[in-house]
Amino acid sequence: MVIILGVSAKKIKDTRGEDTIEVTIKTDIGKFSASSPNGKSKGKKEAKPYKKTIDDDIKTLDAFSGYFSKEILEKFRDLHRIEDIIKDSVGANTLFALESATLKAISKEKKIPVWKIINPRAKKFPIFIGNCIEGGVHVNKEKKPDFQEFLLIPKGNNPKENSEINKEIFKRLKFILSKNDPSFKEKIGDENGWVTSLNDREVLEILKDEKKVRLGVDVAASTYYKRKKYHYNNPKLARTPEEHMNYISNIIKNENLFYIEDPFEEESFESFSNLLKKFPDRLIVGDDLTVTSLKRLKMAIEKKSINAIIVKPNQNGSLIEVEEVCKLARDHKIKIIFSHRSGETEENILADLAFGFQADYLKCGIYGKGRESKIKRLIEISKEIRG
Repeated sequence: MVIILGVSAKKIKDTRGEDTIEVTIKTDIGKFSASSPNGKSKGKKEAKPYKKTIDDDIKTLDAFSGYFSKEILEKFRDLHRIEDIIKDSVGANTLFALESATLKAISKEKKIPVWKIINPRAKKFPIFIGNCIEGGVHVNKEKKPDFQEFLLIPKGNNPKENSEINKEIFKRLKFILSKNDPSFKEKIGDENGWVTSLNDREVLEILKDEKKVRLGVDVAASTYYKRKKYHYNNPKLARTPEEHMNYISNIIKNENLFYIEDPFEEESFESFSNLLKKFPDRLIVGDDLTVTSLKRLKMAIEKKSINAIIVKPNQNGSLIEVEEVCKLARDHKIKIIFSHRSGETEENILADLAFGFQADYLKCGIYGKGRESKIKRLIEISKEIRG
């Protein structure tokens, strides 16, 4: 069993150089720390990262530090004890980091990996989803793709081989982009994907001949939906919802897209549903639509809006509710995609969570600080199990 003797927190920098929180717990068996990432493209309905500010949450943890000493923590569901004390007093980033640090302590005490605390019978490995080219709010450049992410999804089920496939294509893209984009300068976006001046269709034309992967996009449509129209910048035009539906449908068919995330603004449950009816064999993915919220997922299920959901643990904060989101999704045959954020840290517990909750996919980038730590951890888990 683990007993928390004290809790503290401090500010650290994420991969974008912005402040985020790292929480440390002092226990009877040592100290354990975990950090939380930051998102840039956020759903309006997602939980607040901090109750008011990061500094206020740090002060709150300090004030509550002695409240945990009577709690005995032995298993995943014991996180309820943490939440009963602190959940209503801090934001989602802080709660996620605290619960992650607690899982690390239980892992150490029991001499088992974190994923085994969640599900000792876990066997299926999530497939990597890698962001190879970026656009939208992830790129600080005037001319860029309107879609936020262009994604590679390997067809195999071996984490190491899948990672190598994504890296091989990523390296090759540098030369392809330099030939097709005169302004290409080998810059990267928030998630370590290539930056280009090409538009959405031009990028997909480059990618569609890759044989070892299926292709996906994060449309992130809410980021350019204003005054009941979708406002594109490359090229500049404003599409009505009906025109936008036709455009997305044509892109799916012509570029053979397998994965389409947030194709409509975050309240358009009906548009998601209509797209899913058109393409039941593709993944129509909710992120801003569902924001790792049990309530929002129930709405999406009722309206038959999605067949896949993004799970960002710090978007919710409560790992207990993350477990409930995963169970509800699985019960309704909705694919589960655990995901990093654009502002990451070296924290790698996301891989243990994705494997423990038996996610179908793990979206964590391809290269770079804060991305490769998650990839390496999933590969480590694979080696531990498969030898």
